[in-house]
Amino acid sequence: MRVEPLPNAPAATVETGGERLLTVADFHAGIEAGLRYEGVSLQSAAEERRERLLALLDRARADRLVVLGDLGHAIGDPFAEEREELTALFDAVDVPVTLVKGNHDGDLEPVLAEMDAAVDVTPGHGTRIGDVGFVHGHTWPAPDVLNAEVVCVGHEHPVVRLEDEVGGARKERAWLRGSLVADPFADRYGAAVETSADLVVFPAFNDRSGGTWVNVEGQDFLAPFLPDGMADAEAFLLDGTRLGRYDRV
Repeated sequence: MRVEPLPNAPAATVETGGERLLTVADFHAGIEAGLRYEGVSLQSAAEERRERLLALLDRARADRLVVLGDLGHAIGDPFAEEREELTALFDAVDVPVTLVKGNHDGDLEPVLAEMDAAVDVTPGHGTRIGDVGFVHGHTWPAPDVLNAEVVCVGHEHPVVRLEDEVGGARKERAWLRGSLVADPFADRYGAAVETSADLVVFPAFNDRSGGTWVNVEGQDFLAPFLPDGMADAEAFLLDGTRLGRYDRV
């Protein structure tokens, strides 16, 4: 597989374009500052997030880090805590970084330029690296992205609700893997769109960022092309457990 989740981690290795990539989605640096603004006070986990990502880069022996959007948390001008977290992160990361721009990254480019960080920022409609497409998911992927062999998507933060035999329930982050369906994209672009791509929807790297309950009635997907744009999608836990069809878990 070109996209291979790392066991027990919200990250995957991607072999494409002659490189080995570590890919994560929804890092949400500085999230605690945003939550505090909403009245939720949590101690910062910035150092833990950084060390966890650095350990995964080392474990994956990655040539490049790809972030599928929402590297930062503030939708507008980043909070001071977010700037501090990103500065410490890029001081420590020793591989090139590609950021596929997400809806929380709108004002991040000048901040990254001030840091002199080695970050290539792509448009929100996504990018291709070799035969793999990358898009955040808050907007429609570009046709070139859809023509890849595999399309990686963030933004959704998929989680499943699991219940035991006595009625106890817990929330678990999950991967979604299926196939792209061309029809919604053809309707969007007003022309025939052919795609036979596999689709991988990434769990959020940041475990404080909430998520879409994919197996709970009444929950809507966030991406404008989901769930209509995917078929036969199955859910997998971070430890690799296969749950079957996401909507039947």
